[in-house]
Amino acid sequence: MSVLIFIIVLAVLILVHELGHFLAAKSAGVRVDEFGLGFPPKVVSWKPENSETTYSLNWIPFGGFVKIVGEDGEEGVVSDPRNMMAKGPLTKIWLLSAGVIFNFLLAWALISTSFMTGLPTSVTPETAGVIGTPTTTLIEVISGSVAADAGLTAGDEIAYIELPQSTDRIENPTVEEVQEFVGARAGEPFTLGYRRLDVITAVEIIPRENVETGRGVIGVGLDFVGLVKLPPHVAVAEGLRTKGELTWAIAVGLIHFIGDAVTGAADFSQVAGPVGIAGLVGDAASRGIVALLSFTALISLNLAVLNLLPFPALDGGRILFVIIETIKGTPIKAKTAQVVNTIGFGFLILLMLVVTISDIVKLF
Repeated sequence: MSVLIFIIVLAVLILVHELGHFLAAKSAGVRVDEFGLGFPPKVVSWKPENSETTYSLNWIPFGGFVKIVGEDGEEGVVSDPRNMMAKGPLTKIWLLSAGVIFNFLLAWALISTSFMTGLPTSVTPETAGVIGTPTTTLIEVISGSVAADAGLTAGDEIAYIELPQSTDRIENPTVEEVQEFVGARAGEPFTLGYRRLDVITAVEIIPRENVETGRGVIGVGLDFVGLVKLPPHVAVAEGLRTKGELTWAIAVGLIHFIGDAVTGAADFSQVAGPVGIAGLVGDAASRGIVALLSFTALISLNLAVLNLLPFPALDGGRILFVIIETIKGTPIKAKTAQVVNTIGFGFLILLMLVVTISDIVKLF
């Protein structure tokens, strides 16, 4: 089920991206030869009467594609006003950036929808007035920890904690109460009741002793989280603000990672590829529709920021070519652009393979 949900999410993200390029091309009067759902081989295709575009449905359900005349800088008659290469630099940048813009818009829409439905949010002085029924929630579960061995995962809410054969149960404990309770009981079993999808399950936990502090630990990160449900007009504004904050955080993190990669200090174990993301999507889906929408928005933002990098084969790299052409006053040779983009694409595939192997190793 996780794989199926991942395929659907990935298909939607790619389809929205390509839809952006398609609509931008149409708005700029650039010819689009084909717009496809999925990737070949084709299931069926059709061309409406008086239409220049063929629409196709394909077997491989990983998003879609759009064939824009002149997009790859191929040699040809650029005097044709329907050829992208005949357009001015601003129009080219609009066409090349439209996919990223649509990914940003999708993330904004999903985050706003989550706020309207009820988005789990950390309790802060700013949110205390609008947040409802906050609970102590696991925001991180360390692999191999006591909590992980007990089956706890991020997103579980702590309903209660109690000692065996005790009637002194702490219902809906605060973060501080859980930390104090666990810290004082290294090696001593206790019962933890957690809520997942409105079902409460009890597990026995035996905290390990932290060798530095002597206190009990179970290997989790905690936060006091509640649902923020906002009216539509407020949700849209808050969605835009949240999208901006997340985009900035993603961009800063990506820049730091690239810097570490250049110096050889990058930790690829912290990067998820298709296999890792499929698992994360499955985890999000198990938390409900709001968690899945929020995680899909986060992936969409990551794809948008990544695509803006000025690297060959990415939209950002193609935009960089347009800027260089504008500065030098002459177009980059089509063959040169194609070779550079091919090399860049090969590097990206190699990087994906490395990350995927790392994902698989984490499973064992």
